[in-house]
Parts: sequence; structure tokens; C-alpha cells
Amino acid sequence: MSFEKTPGWFDWYAHPSKPLFRLPPGAVDAHCHVFGPGEVFPYAPERKYTPCDAGKEQLFALRDHLGFARNVIVQATCHGADNRALVDALCAAEGRARGVATVRRGVSDAELRELHAAGVRGVRFNFVKRLVDFTPRDELQEIARRIAPLGWHVVVYFEAADLPELWDFFTALPTIVVVDHMGRPDVSKPVDGPEFALFLKLLREHGNVWSKVTCPERLSVTGPRALDGERDAYRDVAPFARRLVEEFPDRVLWGTDWPHPNLKDHMPDDGLLVDFIPRIAPTPELQRKLLVDNPMRLYWS
Repeated sequence: MSFEKTPGWFDWYAHPSKPLFRLPPGAVDAHCHVFGPGEVFPYAPERKYTPCDAGKEQLFALRDHLGFARNVIVQATCHGADNRALVDALCAAEGRARGVATVRRGVSDAELRELHAAGVRGVRFNFVKRLVDFTPRDELQEIARRIAPLGWHVVVYFEAADLPELWDFFTALPTIVVVDHMGRPDVSKPVDGPEFALFLKLLREHGNVWSKVTCPERLSVTGPRALDGERDAYRDVAPFARRLVEEFPDRVLWGTDWPHPNLKDHMPDDGLLVDFIPRIAPTPELQRKLLVDNPMRLYWS
């Protein structure tokens, strides 16, 4: 079965640079995806976009090139609740990957146990309206209750403007809640402004809420431009991510977001993304927590 990629969106960057920043031993890329290949793992009929194929072989090659030891592979919306591509990659990783799946209300206990055996440790709830259709909150709450005994967590993806209406739902979930991409703040606004302050309040008041300090390429206004030849891409995002890393060092995660779906203006160099890390986690201790201790505790303990 052949699929035609959504027009105007970039393929993943084929020749990433070698990072200047040396990752600590055991570092985890805690947010990445696999897409297809569509002829083997067809994309979901209800998808909002069709990506380029980006399979496990390419992901593992990038892992090794950048210097990571492990991956956390997150089910992408283009595959819906068909987790076969995810499970295939987890099995091929031989213990070096964990997964975050998408499941529906009708999933059986046996299916959840099979996903757990393959390496799945969480489910993702997506609230970004341009990417998914609405799912009733009671269905999501039921799924959260069912995965809690497995020790899984819930990953949530939303946009900053929607946090007030989602607050009560998030804080009622019976699991750890991991927020994708810092809740997508508007980085043209002040880091001390009311919008980001609300997100910080969520983490301060609810110790079960974690954040991924990921995707500067999606959030940045200044973009990947470098100044004076330095690798300082996405500099407008750094203050937001650094605030989270320094205030909540035991509840932050980092990942590449490879292969970067839905981007229209530029496709990031994953080597430059790795070099973003010491600008948001400036000390070896913070770097180890972000890249090793936190993801290992959440996904491998």
C-alpha cells in the first residue's frame, strides 16, 4: 500500500551533524517516533496528515550517531491506535527502547499486558485540535484508571491557551502526567508572563506532573539561526526550558522528536538540537538528571 506525504512538509534531515556536546553515559532520547513504513504498517484512515516513512532502522542509526543509549518511542497520531509499528521497533531494540502507546476504550486487559511485555510504559492523550478529533473525557479517564495498576503514566499534548480548560482533567488523573513540549508556550511572550506562570503553577502544585523540555524547533520565533558562528539555535526557547530544568530537575525529560512531523518552515539538524541541551541544563548534575536519571526512573525502573 502506498501513501503520498502531505504536501509542503519536510522529510527528516538526512545528514545530521555530530553534536559538540558530549552526552552523559546512558543518555535517553525520551521523545521520538517511528512512521511506517506505510507498506508494512499502514497509516490510519482517520489521520490528519501523512508523514514520510521513518522506520526503526533510521531511528536506531540516529541514536547511535548522536550518542544516545536508549529511546522512548511515542506513538504518533498518523498511526492512530494501531501500535504495530511501535511494538515492532520496541522488540527490535532489544531492551534499549520503551514506548508510549495510543489505546481506545475497547482495549482488552490481555492487549494491555502484551503492550507492557513489549516495553510500553504509558499512553498518550492528544488535545491539539488540528491533529486529532475530540475524544470524550470519560473515555480518557477510564483508560487512565485501567493503566494505573500497570505503573504506566499518561502523556498529554496540548497548546498553552487550552491549559485553563484542561486543568481539572489533568489534575484528576490517577497517574504521573507527562506534558509534551512544555505545554507549547508562546515564546514571544515573557518567560515571567501569566501564560507560562500558569504552567509553572501546575507543576508546583501537583508533584505528579512532569514536563518534556522538547521541540524548540516548533516553538521558536528566532529559529535555527546562529550568531557569530556559535551553535545557539532556538535561543528564544532556552529561557523557558531552563526555568523548568532548574526548578523541577527531577521531573523533566528531553528528546529529539525525530523525525519531526508537520514542519513546514525548516527541518532541524538533530546534532544542533543536542547542542541545545547544555543551554537549558548548564551543569553536569542537571544534564544527568534530564538525560539519564529521570527517564530511567520513569521507563526502566
